[in-house]
Formats: sequence, structure tokens, C-alpha cells
Amino acid sequence: MSSVQPRVLFVTDLAYEARGRRYGDEDVFLTSRLREDFDIALCHPLDAAALMDSFDLVVVRNSGPVLNYPAAYEEFRALAVRKGVRVYNQLTGKADMAGKQYLVDLSAAGYPVIPTADDRAGADRLPEAEAYVVKPKAGADSLGLRFTTRDRLADLDYGDVLVQPRVDFRYEVSFYFVDDAFQYALHAPDPERRWELEPYRPTGDDLAFAQRFVDWNAIEHGVQRVDACRTRDGRLLLVELEDLNPYLSLDLLAAEDREAFVTALKAALHRFAAKP
Repeated sequence: MSSVQPRVLFVTDLAYEARGRRYGDEDVFLTSRLREDFDIALCHPLDAAALMDSFDLVVVRNSGPVLNYPAAYEEFRALAVRKGVRVYNQLTGKADMAGKQYLVDLSAAGYPVIPTADDRAGADRLPEAEAYVVKPKAGADSLGLRFTTRDRLADLDYGDVLVQPRVDFRYEVSFYFVDDAFQYALHAPDPERRWELEPYRPTGDDLAFAQRFVDWNAIEHGVQRVDACRTRDGRLLLVELEDLNPYLSLDLLAAEDREAFVTALKAALHRFAAKP
């Protein structure tokens, strides 16, 4: 092990179970490749705050929803900011890293997102739909998600939840970025099988759509996944912008695309480590 290589603390929960995804396998692969360029150690999210001082970079990857350990995560964030620890993803994210409020704000600002409200007045202005989705603002992995009808929207306890019409879409598609550079896209042809993904070749308009949200988030250092749905009339609408620890589905990529992603991530971490 060379002492001149940057030291990376790779934060992951290898035992976290997610429907349709094997988080641990992805991080075992990633760390096996990052080890070629970095001195790397893995730790559980609950141990990151205690260990991070000994490393040049902290990389937060498949650590599961932070709502499972909110106090520990807030301690980690506060300490990292106070000590100037270099965390990848950068802790300035405005999207899922900070909760779901951004969907309400982007909707109000006219961005192409699923119409979203977090109060009764806003819910009254939502488009007519057969059903409405109610999500916790601090939710992740569909935890706490439920459905209701328009006549019940007035009865919701607003404040910690947001509401969206249930969109009839053709498919979902995800765009993956390292820093602000597009890497690859995957889509789920069957709306009922979100994690049965296939390679997707985006159009120029598709990439402009995804890039708009990455530019809005303004993360200089980090991996982001822009999740969208294709409506029946052909539009893309943002479902979420995952900027904390997005699952990457690397096992579904062709070998050359997976290698290109690893190369891009290594270069991004080297840039971050060398930053004055």
C-alpha cells in the first residue's frame, strides 16, 4: 500500500437490504476498483464521524436511507462541515440530501417536475387525477408512501408530507452523472417493475432535461441520479434528484460503460483530493 495515494473512507452499509437491488455487491465492486488509485477503508455510516479525521476524502455511497439514523447523520454532517472534511457527495446538495421540499419549490417555479404541493391551498391547485400520492418529506425508498383520493386531500395533516397526482406514465428513466458530467442512462420499460432496468440511449432533449436539474443543484463534487418519468404525451417529468447516495445499477451496464464510469469516478476523486 503506497503512502502517497490519497486516503479514502468509503461509507457504506453492506448489509442494507433494498428491494430489487444489491447495494453491498455494488460497493464491493467499486471499492475493489478504487483501491487501484487510493488507500481505502470501508466503514458503516454510524462509524463515519469517529473515523473521518484520518482520511483525505470521505465517500458516502450505498449507506441506506439516513432516516434510519438521523441523529448520527446530523452529527456527521455538522462535524464534517466544521472541520472542513472533504465529503463526496458534497454536503451542499439541495435535492434529496435535504429532503423532498425541493419538489415543491421546483414545481412552484415552473420546472418540469411532477406537480407537487405541501399545503391545502397548493393541493387544491393540483391537476385532476384518479389518485394522489402522499410522501413524507423525509422519506426514501418509498418508505411511508401511500395513496389517497382528491376528496380526502383536505383531510391530510400537511407540514411533513407532500402530495402529487399519480401520473400515468409510459416508463421511468434515470440519468447518472459524475460531478456535472453525464455518464449513462437506464430505463424501466415496465412501470410496475421499477428496478428491472435496461440501457437507454438518451436524445439531446433528454440530456438537456437532466442537465438542467444537475446545474440547478450546483454540486461541484458528487454522483447524482436524475429520475424521471415519460408521460403519455411524450414529456419528461422529474420524479426525484438523488444527490446523497444514489444506487448506480453498475451490474446492468456493458463492461465498457462500467469501466468508463469507474474511470470518471477515479478522476473526480483525484480532482477533489488535489483541490487547494
